[in-house]
Order: sequence, then structure tokens, then C-alpha cells
Amino acid sequence: MSRTVAVVTPAFRAEATIIATVRSLLEQDWRDWELWLVADDGSDYQAFLNDAGIADERIRYLSSGGIGRGASLARNVALDRITAPFVAILDADDRMKPDKLARVVDALAAHPIVTTALDVMTEDFRHLRFVGHGPDRVFTAGSHKWVSLSMDSMVAWDRRRTDARYDPTLSNMTDLELLLQLWQRAPSSMHLGTPLHDYIKRSQSMSNGKDVAAGMIRSKTEILRRLRQGYYALSDADVAGVAAFLEISLEAEQAYGGAVSANPGLLFEDHLEPRLRAARSDMNADERKLIEG
Repeated sequence: MSRTVAVVTPAFRAEATIIATVRSLLEQDWRDWELWLVADDGSDYQAFLNDAGIADERIRYLSSGGIGRGASLARNVALDRITAPFVAILDADDRMKPDKLARVVDALAAHPIVTTALDVMTEDFRHLRFVGHGPDRVFTAGSHKWVSLSMDSMVAWDRRRTDARYDPTLSNMTDLELLLQLWQRAPSSMHLGTPLHDYIKRSQSMSNGKDVAAGMIRSKTEILRRLRQGYYALSDADVAGVAAFLEISLEAEQAYGGAVSANPGLLFEDHLEPRLRAARSDMNADERKLIEG
């Protein structure tokens, strides 16, 4: 039975980062993978990587069909074409630790969805902090974000047991929205607490860039609206857990600008995490149970 992992990477003006990203895949302990590299900027990434000495028959080069159509649509172009049983997401400025795919494939034997902890780094690969680190745990939809509180593009899934596409109408939080779709058919996921994914915090990225708060607030508000209207067909407990996280995260977004002014360089994760801890401590036993999986 095939255990090929199709790694999906959208690329927009990614020349400064894509070599390190692809090399992290070439250095994987798990060799049965294929990379679907989708150009969203009209660039010839095959020629660019060949010039850097990277030529591998496992790399498939695609185009999004335009320029600047967005990472969600670019990922969907690949997701509509792959036939491999497993999918993993790797952004064009992130990296995988060498044992990531091997660990993920092992976990996919028993769990349709697998996420991993993050090693959050600067653009020059200086460690900032970990997110979601700790023991390996099974999470429900309602408990996942209370531990994996940052981006979720480190997700992998078994397409035979659950599948989804990215929502191009959202400017932000598309990784969480994808997970909510995946959880409709697979109500729990395995979270590997070892930081196996390097998440690069770029100065102009969606997480750290200037004037991003409005887009984050719109997307989080829309996902919260969908949850409350039963759009994802999740259990009441899961809806309550995700909604509680989003409400706290929205409050944190409103206060983030002032917090950064007082503490330049403050990561949103460091701004959000104490608020989640405080909310957890104020919960009663039944409420706490909802977010503990």
C-alpha cells in the first residue's frame, strides 16, 4: 500500500527562501515523497532550483494560473491533482526537521490528521520560541487551538479518510478553516509535541507584518460566525472550544497594537498565550474538560 506524502508548497516571490525550504525536504529521513511546487507569480522555479543545483524527479512544478491569486487557490491547484494518499503542507519560507515526514507517516497509520509543534524562528533561522511543544496528544477540534495556538500549516492528513480544500475568500486563518473542514469527517487529530516544523516569522509575513490586524479580525470573525451557525457540523463541545479560543484571540488582536507599541518585537503568540492561561484558570471543571480533549 502506498505511503507517499504529497507536499504542497505555494510560491509567491519566494526566491529568497525556496532553496532552504526544498533542501529541508531533500534531507528528510522519509524518502517516499513528492513536492508539488505551485508558482503564483509566473516565475520559473524549476530553472531557479536547477541553477542552485537542485534537480529531483520527485518535484512537480505547477502554476496557479495567474499572478498573486493567493496561497489558498495555489494550494488547491495541487490538491485537485495529487493522487498520493497523504498530504502535508509546507510554506515556501518554512522548513521541515529531517525526521518530520517519518514521524508524521507513522502517526497517520492510526490517525487521519496529524499536526506538529513549531520551532518559531527569525528569517535568519534564529530560534524565537516553541509553540505546541510537549507530549504527543490526541486532540478534538475543540481542544487543538488551546495548545497549538499559532499557525496550522504544519498539518498533514490521509486523503482517504478526510479531505478538504482551502477557502480563498479568507485573507487569514485559512489553515484553521481547513482543519475545521477536515474534522468534519475525522473528529480528532494526533498532535506531535516535538517541534518538527520551522515556522519562519518574516517581518512582512501575515503574522508579523504591519496593518495585518484588520484582516485577521475579519477572518476570525467569519470563522466564528460559521461555527455558531453550524457550518462545520461539529459537536456542540467542539464548537464551544473553538469559539472560546477565537473570542479570546479576537480580544488579543484588538489589544495587540498597543502591546507592540509598549513592547516592540512582541510576538502575537507571547501576547495571546497568557490570555489563554487566564481563561483556562477561570473555567469550571466542565468547561475545562471541553478544551482538554
